[in-house]
Amino acid sequence: MKKAATNDKYKWILLGFLWTAYFLEQGTRQIYNAILPQIQADFHVDSVKLGLVATTFIFTYGICVPVAGIASDLFSRKWMIVAGVAFFSTGIFVSGFASSIGLLLITYGLLNGTGQSFYYPSACSLIGQLHDKMRSTAISIHQTAQYFGIVVCSCVAGYLGELPDMGGVSGWQMPFLLFGGIGLLWAVLLAVFMRNTGHRPNQNGEVKKATFKEAATIIFHKPSAIALAFAFGFLVFTDVGFRTWMPTYLFETFRMDLGKAAFNAVIWHYAGAFIGVAIASRIADRAAVRGHKSARFDTSMTGFALGAPFIFLMVQSPSQALCIFAMAMFGFFHGVVDAGIFAAIFDVIPERYRASATGIILCVAFVIGSTSSTILGWIRDEFGLTSGIAFLSLFYFMSAVLFFIARTFFFHKDYEPC
Repeated sequence: MKKAATNDKYKWILLGFLWTAYFLEQGTRQIYNAILPQIQADFHVDSVKLGLVATTFIFTYGICVPVAGIASDLFSRKWMIVAGVAFFSTGIFVSGFASSIGLLLITYGLLNGTGQSFYYPSACSLIGQLHDKMRSTAISIHQTAQYFGIVVCSCVAGYLGELPDMGGVSGWQMPFLLFGGIGLLWAVLLAVFMRNTGHRPNQNGEVKKATFKEAATIIFHKPSAIALAFAFGFLVFTDVGFRTWMPTYLFETFRMDLGKAAFNAVIWHYAGAFIGVAIASRIADRAAVRGHKSARFDTSMTGFALGAPFIFLMVQSPSQALCIFAMAMFGFFHGVVDAGIFAAIFDVIPERYRASATGIILCVAFVIGSTSSTILGWIRDEFGLTSGIAFLSLFYFMSAVLFFIARTFFFHKDYEPC
């Protein structure tokens, strides 16, 4: 009984440690987006080249994450997490010394993207195993780190980016140095605190390691998982496009200063998302416990369907106030999506393959999403940023359609009980 109580306490403390790691992982993704105008002014490059840095990061993440997923099922999830945090923090930190877009492609794009791919499959698999009865709630709490990380890092980066040069260091370089350094320290703390939690044994008491071939076979024999992977890809496409270009849209459209634009681009959206995920995750978990097996699928489908119109309204609004309202509502339904989509992966994938399958699904999602910032950069130069961001609403709508098809025709056959 005492051991069970200790383990119960540990899993919530661990969630707090992982929350901070995810805060840094997601937050540092927004640093680059918040200071695009300063980087463009320093390096004298066009929008396509600016977008290429973010595309390199997302594409690298997408290519590396299936390898990280299978490694998480084969090796220690603790050390995969520690290595991931240490590696992406190094990439962020050295980005503060970059003197060209080419160097940012290497430090922010390649090093950061590779390191970040190590973290999520292991962390998500571990949280899902330790919090099996409150999976949506635990994963949603972890997900809120994304919202806080994006808001805090974006605002700090926007503020520091406008500071004058100090000691030969430009203002836009400072947030990279600050958050990269914090991440390296947190990797050390994770190494000290985390336990080596093994995978749950099967009915015969055996812990069998997954192979990439087995995990891929499981996914490709489950139409629900395939639909979820592409819907996740459209979510990433929308999220990357919004996070990369919305600060610039506010900066140009409403003549905000950079710090204020970075703040408004994230605070309203992710405040809404926090409320949405807090409400929807509890509803989804309670419904699932009561026997509504597709509760998590239904939750995300609803979020996609109702969120799409607000993306369009966001950039068609005649006033700043209406734009902010649309951002908040888009954020609320983004939270509703997040309350179900990560837990929904586990509803159709056996526990043994969850880290590997998460890696494969994230690979598909981020390869699709990696094109977003570059495509929107091209649309910005050719047709204007309003058209580019409005274009994102189509991807949310397509995600809702994919969830509807999976929920209606395939889910009950593909469902995997805990």
